[in-house]
Amino acid sequence: MNWKILKRLFVYVKPLKIEFIINVVSGIIGTIFAAMIPVIVGNAIDLAIGQGNVDFNGIFRNTIILFLLAILCSVFQWMYSFYGASFSYKLSNNIRDEMFKRINYMPLSYMDTKPHGDIVSRMINDLDAVSEGVMQFNQVFSGIIMVVGTIVFMMLISVKVSLMVIILTPLFILVSYFIVSKSYIAFRSQAKLQGDLTGYTEEMISQQKIVSAFKYEKCAIQKFGTINEKLYKSGVDSQFYSSLTNPSIRFVSVLIYALVGVYGAMIVLGEQTLTIGQVSSLLIYVNQYTRPFIEITSVVTQLQSATAALQRVFNVLDENVEEPDKDNPVKLNDCKGNVSIENLYFSYTKDTSLIEDFNLEVKSGQKIAIVGPTGCGKTTIINLLMRFYEPTKGQIKIDGIPIRDMTREDLRNLYGMVLQDTWLYSGTVRDNIAYGCESASDEKIIEAAKAANADNFIRKLEHGYNTILLENGVNISQGQKQLLCIARVMMKDPKILILDEATSNIDTRTEQKVQEAFDKLMKGRTSFVVAHRLSTIRNADIILVMNNGNIIEKGSHDKLIQQDGFYSKMYYSQFEMKNI
Repeated sequence: MNWKILKRLFVYVKPLKIEFIINVVSGIIGTIFAAMIPVIVGNAIDLAIGQGNVDFNGIFRNTIILFLLAILCSVFQWMYSFYGASFSYKLSNNIRDEMFKRINYMPLSYMDTKPHGDIVSRMINDLDAVSEGVMQFNQVFSGIIMVVGTIVFMMLISVKVSLMVIILTPLFILVSYFIVSKSYIAFRSQAKLQGDLTGYTEEMISQQKIVSAFKYEKCAIQKFGTINEKLYKSGVDSQFYSSLTNPSIRFVSVLIYALVGVYGAMIVLGEQTLTIGQVSSLLIYVNQYTRPFIEITSVVTQLQSATAALQRVFNVLDENVEEPDKDNPVKLNDCKGNVSIENLYFSYTKDTSLIEDFNLEVKSGQKIAIVGPTGCGKTTIINLLMRFYEPTKGQIKIDGIPIRDMTREDLRNLYGMVLQDTWLYSGTVRDNIAYGCESASDEKIIEAAKAANADNFIRKLEHGYNTILLENGVNISQGQKQLLCIARVMMKDPKILILDEATSNIDTRTEQKVQEAFDKLMKGRTSFVVAHRLSTIRNADIILVMNNGNIIEKGSHDKLIQQDGFYSKMYYSQFEMKNI
């Protein structure tokens, strides 16, 4: 058990101290009432022993007391369970909120280098495991209270019997340690194989078209069967060791129960310092004493799993967030759209340099196209303009103001961005277009949709602008999703446009219409266009040809064609590919 992790968890307990205190107090009181019940039972038994010595009034009084104790015990045990569950869910809820807030302010480099599925798993599955672990710890805490309370009451009845029970307690610990150590290894192996099987299944299902196209079905089934067989064997092993827990602990429990019964009977018959009722109470206490060991042993593996999950959660929370904005930022109220990049250096890793001494002057209203082979740094320039990444050296200015002197919010409000990869969230078409402009009127939304040539297909949907889109818009086509993303940018009416292959998923006829809409939108605005289809950027004011992070050619389309250089070869190669 990692106590350092648990100690850190207590930081999140402080805001929930009321639930925590009620939980602890109700657990202690409920345990005290439960521990008093065997004493009352023993007293009632002693009042019913001996011919003609039955005290019916005393038995009745003890029965009433027993009834009241049972009710009080049930009430406090219910409070203990209720507030324990409430506490655990609120705790995980608060940590999940903090995780989501932190993720939203993490640098893009973190999101680019971590599997998104793993991040989602930490936020959902791992925190569910933590919540479950806290509830199981609640059970462990209840068991510890019961053990302590039982020993105290047993001591009050018979010190000798209590010492015998305490001496035999290490049997529980030895048996529990052996089973837990074996089961933990088996469960860890099972968890890994479950992850492997889940990952492989998700991969095959998500790429079913590719599997079918390459006739990989038999190989996929065979590989799945291999992993599934390993999981089966691992599951059998883990369940075998896990199933040993209850019978092994119960065997030790019955052994101690029998020894207490025999030893108690010998005292009754010999020393006569114990009554039959007290021996009965001690036997009930033995059951109460051993039960928590069974419960604790059964949840240790879950606690270990929860601790490991908590470590993964804290690893995310320990990641650095974006560098904070300056204390006295500059606000650009009337943006003209002049952009300058001065002596810019950037690398994703310290070992490999990508952009070196990059310089560019863009005047207001110019359309700048950025082209080049894959990995040359086109999208990196966009990321630097948006401050998704910070340059290693040099600076970027808008209207003469370094973008580092602005807040990220003010800077990004100057841009409108359409990417090749579309993103829509589960909601109405109207809400998706107005994303970032929630107070927009219906007239503005429809106007933006018409400008993007999306109004026509939207009105043909079942509920028009009120049609609910499923996650990432899976119930509409890829081209329609791109049109909605374009309408979203048009809705924002930005000062500077960034188009990263914005029309790549639209058919040629629709692309012409959208290109006309873009031309209207880009009029008077500074625009950066990343393109692979060079025919779409022929009318750009400046075409930057990049390779290995550097500008190797620069000029208009006609000028670059006349130079018969890198751009010219790229341009004509597209037509050669079409003629093959």
